[in-house]
Amino acid sequence: MSSIAIETIIAAYFSNITAMNPEGWIENFAEDAVSHDPVGEPPVKIRGDYHRFIGQLQAVFEKLAATTEHIFVAANEAAVKWTMQGVSKTGKSVSFEGITIFEINQDGKIQTTRAYWNPKQLVAQLR
Repeated sequence: MSSIAIETIIAAYFSNITAMNPEGWIENFAEDAVSHDPVGEPPVKIRGDYHRFIGQLQAVFEKLAATTEHIFVAANEAAVKWTMQGVSKTGKSVSFEGITIFEINQDGKIQTTRAYWNPKQLVAQLR
């Protein structure tokens, strides 16, 4: 798979997070995809639990914008440095950042994600 194809999949992933669009977001993933977000928490099966993830975003944020600062592609994987900025439903502005490792399968779908970021920093901003 080409670097451009992988970058396109990643752009769709972040675009659908920004739009808080569960159907568009899930379309990026393989049927048996797993997410470690954040790493250290129990892995989540995307197809079974995707509504929970987008639902959490919709419950907390009025607006959310993802920026991918760097994408490093190697073979069928990519490491992405990202920043999220948002406004909570209570009007608080937040900004948090991290790195996500994406593994893309032969069908051009995300097979695995491993997200490295600190949720405690986000929670502190929301208080």
